[in-house]
Amino acid sequence: MSVQTTSFKHVSYLWNEEEAAKLAGDEVALLIYRSNLLGADLRLTNYGGGNTSCKALAKDPLTGEETEIMWIKGSGGDIGTLKKSGLAALYVERLRALKNVYRGLDYEDEMVELFNHCIYDLASKAPSIDTPLHGFLPFKHIDHLHPDAAIAIAAAKDGEKITKELFNGQIGWVEWRKPGFELGLELKKCLDENPGIKGIMLGSHGLFTWGDTAYKSYINTLEVIEKCAEYLEENYGKKGPIFGGEKLKSLAPDQRKNQASALAPILRGFCSSERKMIGHFTDDARVLEFINSNDLDRLAPLGTSCPDHFLRTKISPLVLDLKPDQDLSDVNAIKEHLAPAFDAYRKMYTDYYETCKHDNSPAIRDTNPVIILYPGVGLFSFSKDKQTTRVAAEFYTNAINVMKGAEAISEYTSLPRQEAFNIEYWLLEEAKLQRMPKPKALSGQIALITGSAGGIGKAIAKKFVDEGAVVVLNDMNAERLEATGEEFKNIYGKDSYTTTILDVTNNDQIKQAFDDAALAFGGVDIIINNAGLSISKTIEDHTDKDWDLLYDVLVKGQFKVTQAAVGVMRKQGTGGDVINIVSKNALVSGPNNAGYGSAKAAQLHLSRLNAAELGADNIRVNVVNPDAVISDSNIWAGGWAEGRAKAYGITVAELPAYYAKRTLLNKIILPVDIANACFAFTGGLLNKSTGNVLNVDGGVAMAFVR
Repeated sequence: MSVQTTSFKHVSYLWNEEEAAKLAGDEVALLIYRSNLLGADLRLTNYGGGNTSCKALAKDPLTGEETEIMWIKGSGGDIGTLKKSGLAALYVERLRALKNVYRGLDYEDEMVELFNHCIYDLASKAPSIDTPLHGFLPFKHIDHLHPDAAIAIAAAKDGEKITKELFNGQIGWVEWRKPGFELGLELKKCLDENPGIKGIMLGSHGLFTWGDTAYKSYINTLEVIEKCAEYLEENYGKKGPIFGGEKLKSLAPDQRKNQASALAPILRGFCSSERKMIGHFTDDARVLEFINSNDLDRLAPLGTSCPDHFLRTKISPLVLDLKPDQDLSDVNAIKEHLAPAFDAYRKMYTDYYETCKHDNSPAIRDTNPVIILYPGVGLFSFSKDKQTTRVAAEFYTNAINVMKGAEAISEYTSLPRQEAFNIEYWLLEEAKLQRMPKPKALSGQIALITGSAGGIGKAIAKKFVDEGAVVVLNDMNAERLEATGEEFKNIYGKDSYTTTILDVTNNDQIKQAFDDAALAFGGVDIIINNAGLSISKTIEDHTDKDWDLLYDVLVKGQFKVTQAAVGVMRKQGTGGDVINIVSKNALVSGPNNAGYGSAKAAQLHLSRLNAAELGADNIRVNVVNPDAVISDSNIWAGGWAEGRAKAYGITVAELPAYYAKRTLLNKIILPVDIANACFAFTGGLLNKSTGNVLNVDGGVAMAFVR
């Protein structure tokens, strides 16, 4: 393998000599550097996939003597974002000595507890199941990755023969075995029987490569994967059209998005039969090539081969029996059409569980599909949160790449169902799931807060993300919205939000906002009608333009957004919450406030009317009445502060203290106070309450509802 290290075609060469030189002599730092480079290229391994390690000398804290320590990615980590805190550190000699107490394949799971007796750094991450796979090999630096190109060969019917011929015996082969102690012993046996090899292919699983330095391991890994990818590329089309050729054409991109946004809430409703799920949609060209093909019906039921793929995508996808250009306007008819397919999938999954379960298997989990394929349109995925569902779609795309490669050179083979079950319901995997944090109050919920690029709206959005929801940020001001999106990305990460321009007086933008929510997350559960403005003028000074603007934004805007939300919520069939941010002024009369105050009163009564109508759909409609929320609020722009100060005979600077002093509690009201009130309605404790008004005004007696 003499590939030029800087001229790779199918993988990214990212090594920087200057950066690496700064780390010279620190093998652990070089391990982290190498790991991050490998994890940055999704062609090498996906999020959370694979493992890397190094072995280096360190002082034993008890004896002071130099001893060999293995540093390896800990349980549940990701090599692309790996830091030292994510590594496990173990005594190599102790780890290898565990062979002396190993009782055989039927007892290998008990070895995981014994890893704790080998830990060197007591503050390090818990060791993963891959630990013995690295520990029994003698190399200083080892990479275990799940590159599509290598797995395509590993999952091919003739994978062992192809590997031997392609690499002239330089890459060993170990048949499929669940990761664990036994597989570690088999890797060492393969090496002993094939001295001088540069790596080992794991049947249906992935690739092991190594080197005496971090750089040599990195280059060896890239060279092996590059060679696998080159081989696949040379063979595409030789056996015939890819995936048996095209069976149907994709819709145009805009049409695909329209179909997906219309269908996603319906699919989300089906997939949320046990708990609310977050969705993801992709119409990636690789996905379309597969789902539009003649071989879809043959290959899709087989499922995936690599354990990392399978754990995130389930035993197999659900393929929809819908025409690409199917009329989706009759929601009930579409639900009736799809219901048998979901029932059949749930039965299939239940039968799979009942057939394969062991006496000590964990209880059956959610029986709904994770991956849903819509030929001609794209791929939907549904899971507990946005990151998990996005990664599931990425892993299924990896699986498509594997099937494509395996079919080009041989015949694709998936894991036998019993083997797949043994991975999915592995007691060690179950223990990992049980260690995960419990869901937050708003986990699985999607919230659209109008006017959420500042003030009250932004505070509500932050509160909801803190409590587990994903949010649809929106604003009329594109620059303000972009800045808020960047803020959320920096604080919460890219999977916490999406953004959309929204003027609540614009019907097209309202529709687009809900389409964007459906494409990004699958639908919507919580609507906060927060967008607003204020105009304070005397009766003489009030104009028709002022009056129309107030009623268009506050009253009609609230109605139109709620109307659109109800359409999505009814598609989902899982209920929802509408909270209208109204005002103390809906109940309290004051000077220079005819337009704003009467519009707020209309908002309040519209909320009651909507609550009365939507209860049958389990859609709750409630009101939060703030007063004098000055901090970071657009409401004080455009002369409102000056107008209110004039009405009260004070200066603008005196307004905050004036508002606080007139309350029973003598408190200044902040955006976070309104956010907390919204969470009180949506957090689960008030699920049987609708048509209510919650005052958040510090106590204004005239605003008491009763």
